[in-house]
Amino acid sequence: MFVCSCFGVTEAQVQQHADNGACTPRQVASACKAGTDCGSCVRRIQAILGRGAHPRRDLADRGGPVLAELAELDEAA
Repeated sequence: MFVCSCFGVTEAQVQQHADNGACTPRQVASACKAGTDCGSCVRRIQAILGRGAHPRRDLADRGGPVLAELAELDEAA
């Protein structure tokens, strides 16, 4: 099922970004642009992100990198 019609992003894709560490709609938007056009899907994205536990949310609360790509960049530096 499509979550973001503007960019053709599915619920499974949003869930994959969440599994990779995205904790907020802004982080999902950075990964796939969902929610950056008309914005009507942001609440749906929030609902998907709210399902289950996201262990990296603690990192976000402390200001650390939560997306796998950012963590890899920090490690390489």
